[in-house]
Amino acid sequence: MVYFVGAGCGAADLITVRGMKLLQKADVIIYAGSLVNPELLDYAKEGCRIFNSATMTLEEVIAEMKAAEEKKLMTVRLHTGDQSIYGAVREQMDQLDELKIQYESCPGVSACFGAAASLNLEFTLPEVSQSLIITRMEGKTSVPEKESIQSFASHQATMAIYLSTGMLEELSGRLIEGGYEKTTPAALVYKATWPEEKKFLCTVETLAKTAKENGITKTALVLVGDVITHSNYAKSRLYAADFETEFRKIKK
Repeated sequence: MVYFVGAGCGAADLITVRGMKLLQKADVIIYAGSLVNPELLDYAKEGCRIFNSATMTLEEVIAEMKAAEEKKLMTVRLHTGDQSIYGAVREQMDQLDELKIQYESCPGVSACFGAAASLNLEFTLPEVSQSLIITRMEGKTSVPEKESIQSFASHQATMAIYLSTGMLEELSGRLIEGGYEKTTPAALVYKATWPEEKKFLCTVETLAKTAKENGITKTALVLVGDVITHSNYAKSRLYAADFETEFRKIKK
């Protein structure tokens, strides 16, 4: 059996309880060594075989999973954050399907939620934004044309932009071209929830300047939107005295 486990966004104790228990039971762990906190490997039992997928090809990863399965061993494939976001898991699952090897997924905390926690943000403030767009700039991996930064920026919703720290000048230009004002609040969060985390508030226009001044060149998440300054929002109707729910009557 193979378990795809989300390692969380950085801090070792932000893995789920289920994910931790799977790590403790695993006979084989294949982890994304370039991104996953190595402290998580402390959960591994004695004798567990551990592989760093940063040095492996897809074929080599699948080969280790197959070898473990033939020995009736349990494998944990440990991905950074939540593996459903930029995790490259589908291609692994499809090959496991071909080999008739069973697998399950255990979710994790993605970087945008770790960054929100570090900044004490709510992404969906009433009358400011009720949507969160998770996206990235195209780099070595392309992005469909209909999902351009400009097209998403036109919605004026909250945005969490991954894998784009090395292209911040261009990112700012595209966000402004799409409809954000230059002064729209933004945040740059380096290694959210890790001990070495750094976080900076800025604007869409000053993203690149902020990164350069603080030596941030990679492993940072960009957040954009008026929710960052948490001003001019409406209170939730859910807790209003004149709002009736299944559990609470109107209070005069």
